[in-house]
Amino acid sequence: MYVDSHCHLDKIDPQKIGLELPQIIENARNNDVQHMLCVCVTLEDYAAMQAAVAEYADVSVSCGVHPLYVQDSQTPVDEVASSLRQLASDSRVVAIGETGLDYFYHPESKQLQQQNFAAHIEVAQELDKPLIIHTRDAREDTISLLKEGGAEKSGGVLHCFTESLEMAKQAIDELDFYISISGIASFANAKSLREVVKALPLERLLIETDSPWLAPVPHRGKQNQPAYVVDVAKCVADVKGLTLNEVAETTTSNFYKLFKDVA
Repeated sequence: MYVDSHCHLDKIDPQKIGLELPQIIENARNNDVQHMLCVCVTLEDYAAMQAAVAEYADVSVSCGVHPLYVQDSQTPVDEVASSLRQLASDSRVVAIGETGLDYFYHPESKQLQQQNFAAHIEVAQELDKPLIIHTRDAREDTISLLKEGGAEKSGGVLHCFTESLEMAKQAIDELDFYISISGIASFANAKSLREVVKALPLERLLIETDSPWLAPVPHRGKQNQPAYVVDVAKCVADVKGLTLNEVAETTTSNFYKLFKDVA
């Protein structure tokens, strides 16, 4: 059995994929995906996202503000902590995020991103819920802010990981974090990422789709969906010289260890 540790079910376009949400969920189940974590990117989106997946017992949710949405958020950054605290206290919320830093697309909003990130780390510690981290071109600041906020207490995951082996090891060794691998690892131009995957312990890996983006080989060009997490697992198994069953069992176990509030 598999778990898609990071997807955005509310962002999948039914017209582009040719499926409605019930069919997408059924596809995942038919591919032995036993659980999905639907990840929030803005506080304004949370209510609609949660309502869309509420009837599915095998879908959990997170709550947070993605760094690329900070500038346009309707919630001022100095009010993020209080708003997040209120929304994320819901027992259905199993994680805080997606949060983090992205200096690749929006280097001009570094300060706002850091304030937003710090607020998420603070609330994660208060509510004892793990963090879901987006990080791109911000390695030192990401690790530094996590350490300053005591993020090792809540734990968390660097999702859709594309950074260095050194950063991954820091997150694992110094913060007790997990590293999540997406379909990017299967791309032809991702040789360096596959070397990172090969070097990391399976006991610290999760797998994800990041649906509707980043469909893995052999589904490139299509809208991604949780059913395709099996192909991410196949890639990890091939890279690490393991059986598919080993990857499925261990990454699923890792997911439930980290996201302890998942029913």
